[in-house]
Amino acid sequence: MDRVICLAMGYVFGLFQTGYLYSKAHNMDIRNYGSGNSGSTNVLRVMGVKAGLIVFIGDSFKMIFACLLTRYLFREQPTLVYVYLAYTGFGVILGHNFPFYMGFKGGKGIAASAGLLAAMDWRVMLVALVVFVAVVAVTRYVSLGSILVMLVFSVGMVFFGIKGDFGIEESALPEFCVMVQVISIMGIWRHRTNIKRLLSGTENKLGAKK
Repeated sequence: MDRVICLAMGYVFGLFQTGYLYSKAHNMDIRNYGSGNSGSTNVLRVMGVKAGLIVFIGDSFKMIFACLLTRYLFREQPTLVYVYLAYTGFGVILGHNFPFYMGFKGGKGIAASAGLLAAMDWRVMLVALVVFVAVVAVTRYVSLGSILVMLVFSVGMVFFGIKGDFGIEESALPEFCVMVQVISIMGIWRHRTNIKRLLSGTENKLGAKK
């Protein structure tokens, strides 16, 4: 039941669609422009750097707030709190990617995943940030940087989890590792069309004219 609560709570937080709400405040629906995605990358391309940054921060912080609430609610279960954080994080990403009131058409969950990194482990977040900035700076492919961030999340969280840094009880460690992989796979799967374009050499580069 605790896991269901975390999933449901996370989904509710994820329903706060920063990109959609920001675009509506500017008399437009971001889903009708660019890639049709309501995430920060499409907002960046369509509405500019300031808008993209605002949406990224909004989507990241809804995850951070959800995780802070999870830490508070389950503060008396320290050996399971990271498992619950994984469920909450997955719930937020589901709410962000598949908001029911928008016809289940949301974002790709990368900004929300960045918030999850910040809420769970600063070391993995730092490595992911360096990888993302370096890849985007060299290739100008935001999608490639985002995919690699999810791989860093997958490997880093499992590594520190098995190492014992999160204090997860031994019986719950496999569950934690599975949830981490589910979150990572979700992020990569949401970029499946980008992967096809990357392989074919037709993916849009950051700053390139369409």
